[in-house]
Amino acid sequence: MDHRQQRVALNDGHSMPVLGFGTAVPEKVPVSEALVATKLAIDAGFRHIDSAYLYEVEEEVGLAIRSKIADGTVKREDIFYTTKLWPTFSRPELVQHSLEMSLNKLQLDYVDLFLIHFPMPLQPGDQIIPRDENGKLLFETVDLCDTWEAMEKCKEAGLAKSIGVSNFNRRQLEMILNKPGLKYKPVCNQVECHPYLNQRKLLDFCKSKGIVLVAYGVLGTQRYKNWVDDKSPFLLDDPVLGAMAKKYNRTAALISIRYLLQCGIVALAKSFNEKRIKENMQALEFQLTSEDMKILDSLNRNLRYIMADGFVGHPNYPFADEY
Repeated sequence: MDHRQQRVALNDGHSMPVLGFGTAVPEKVPVSEALVATKLAIDAGFRHIDSAYLYEVEEEVGLAIRSKIADGTVKREDIFYTTKLWPTFSRPELVQHSLEMSLNKLQLDYVDLFLIHFPMPLQPGDQIIPRDENGKLLFETVDLCDTWEAMEKCKEAGLAKSIGVSNFNRRQLEMILNKPGLKYKPVCNQVECHPYLNQRKLLDFCKSKGIVLVAYGVLGTQRYKNWVDDKSPFLLDDPVLGAMAKKYNRTAALISIRYLLQCGIVALAKSFNEKRIKENMQALEFQLTSEDMKILDSLNRNLRYIMADGFVGHPNYPFADEY
């Protein structure tokens, strides 16, 4: 099976591989692991690589991609690479600068996809999440429609093939879609999504607008400090997933990824373990029955692992709305 042929069409004429590799490095894992893991992912068949300014690994990920181009494993056009605009770069005049910084780290001429990472503009500066001396979040008053116009210019300049958003709710998507003079719709909305948070309403809305839903946190297992409640249940320990894993002779992780793919969602699988990186590609190799899909639908409990507590109180905080 040629995994690279399993792609989804985007509303701007480009296409995206349905299974992607996430590069955010967990705490206490050296960033050098991003270099090793990205090479392993490309060797395993991943062609969709997802990263961001926030992850602080773009030099390593870029080196991995370029080394795999140099050794003949892939050509640049085989790779679908995503980066993201961090909220401290939300001012229109900073948007292209942010992308150029990423391209410089990557040593690539363009990215395939450039996303607004969060719909919550923050004051520009050196801090990832800027706060005053009292610990209060430093918001920036920026109209995201102006930010989007700057994203459109990045596409027109050839620095990004496609542009989209991440962590937007329906209201925030509609604000962009209803913008006067809109040149390009977002091609996708990347959000947390897994069997405990299947995002059905947001998925249906995005489909109705020709926007692809891309899922992160598909295994629900990361415990990022200041982002995730440690008391959250472990998705992969769910007995229904466990029973289904036995039935299909797969892992609970593969059942979770396959469920999303069959819902029409692009899934970003992340691992820094060679065996699991290879194993995750198997999500493209089997089908769940319609009956089992219904059973997995019933696991939804609207449980968010990523609450982004550091942003609570921001007027644009996206997770307060139902979807």
